[in-house]
Amino acid sequence: MRARRLTGSLSCLVVLTLTAAGCGLSGGSDDGGATAGACKVDKGNVGSGKLTGDVKGTITFQTTNLKKDFGDFFNGVIADFEKAHAGAKVKWIDDPGDNTFTSRTVADAQACTMADVINVNAPTATALTKAGYLLDIGTKDPAASKPFVPSFWKTATFADAAGKSIHTTLPWYTGGVLLTYNKDLLAKADIDPAKPPTSIFGLFADYEKIAKASDGKYFATMANPIWRIPADFDQMGIKVLSSDGKSAVFGDDPRTTEWVEWMAKLYKEGAMPKDSLSSSNDPSTLYSQGKVAYGSTNPSFVRFVKQNSPSVYAKTAVGQQPYDDLGVASAGAPQYISVAATSKHAATALSFAEFLTNAENQTAWCKDPAVVIFPTTTESLNDPFFQNVTGTDPFSQARKLVADQLKTASTNQTNLSPAVQNAIVSQVQLAMQGKKSAADAVKDAQEKSNELLKQGS
Repeated sequence: MRARRLTGSLSCLVVLTLTAAGCGLSGGSDDGGATAGACKVDKGNVGSGKLTGDVKGTITFQTTNLKKDFGDFFNGVIADFEKAHAGAKVKWIDDPGDNTFTSRTVADAQACTMADVINVNAPTATALTKAGYLLDIGTKDPAASKPFVPSFWKTATFADAAGKSIHTTLPWYTGGVLLTYNKDLLAKADIDPAKPPTSIFGLFADYEKIAKASDGKYFATMANPIWRIPADFDQMGIKVLSSDGKSAVFGDDPRTTEWVEWMAKLYKEGAMPKDSLSSSNDPSTLYSQGKVAYGSTNPSFVRFVKQNSPSVYAKTAVGQQPYDDLGVASAGAPQYISVAATSKHAATALSFAEFLTNAENQTAWCKDPAVVIFPTTTESLNDPFFQNVTGTDPFSQARKLVADQLKTASTNQTNLSPAVQNAIVSQVQLAMQGKKSAADAVKDAQEKSNELLKQGS
């Protein structure tokens, strides 16, 4: 990507937008005495009332594994922001985004060293919001919601320590959800790739057919249930948490036990690699080797296959993820941009966060031919780039399929803390290993989840 090409034509608009935004956002009252988590902060960063102050000073901006592929683009965005605000500087760092990301980020927050503007996922946002380390953007800038599709803005809400839902994130980019599959491997199991299943259990039935046809030479999917919880439950319309989010209720739905029974059955029958039960690896490598029939549900996965395994890409097709009881496609939770409540230059941080996620910059990034991501702003989704998609190859079809879904897709994904999610996953893993019944696993998972929720974990 060429950042100058993408952002240069927007320069005049950018300057006007940032100047206007700067008048309504300010940084602090230069008055201490307040805290965010365990950190002393400016009083203007917390509590009620809009943020006040100038957009100036040096802030740190942290992304997750983006610098290698998109360095030019983000350096261009940063340069445009700094040009519009001569007194502001942005230092960009890039985290690898491994499976310790949430715990490391919470540790940084507790040490009062978290980045001023940070790219977070839902589990990390959940943990940081509950601990009080993220700026309440909805309060500090009541106009922050205006650019975003309402359903995406709704996902930007997380519960604070008192259980109150607050907007501590800005929705950024999303991947959408679809089925990616190897047509040849499906055909060997007598599955018609042109007729994707319409329910999760229907998909599981196809997994079983693949297990029986493969004789251990290839697999249907990966085993670790962490990839499916709570996404499958949401798609099936299984209520995971109570309305106030303080208790787990998924075990009250008999379909949850049926789901675990299916997972245990599929694992036993060889639909999943045995060594993938506790592995955090996604299907990328095995799918590209032709050893897994169904790939990742993220459309960007199609780009990975195209770049790394042309022979498998030629056998790849995409289809609709099962609508199931939800009745519409699921967009899943997007990636988010948050502002640290501990920032010493909160006005600058919030101004940059809103600039980064505005329609101009979201559209510009999504137009990069090397990436399949989708924006969360209404203006971006109305851009002809998303409305007039052509092409019959899997890469083009993935973009078209998801772009068609996004305006009506559900984004009501349940946000579980890492501790609660891991408690559920570990019990399902025990059932899959045959160490306890599905019913006992679900019962124990719900009990352990409730213990953690009562503890505030």
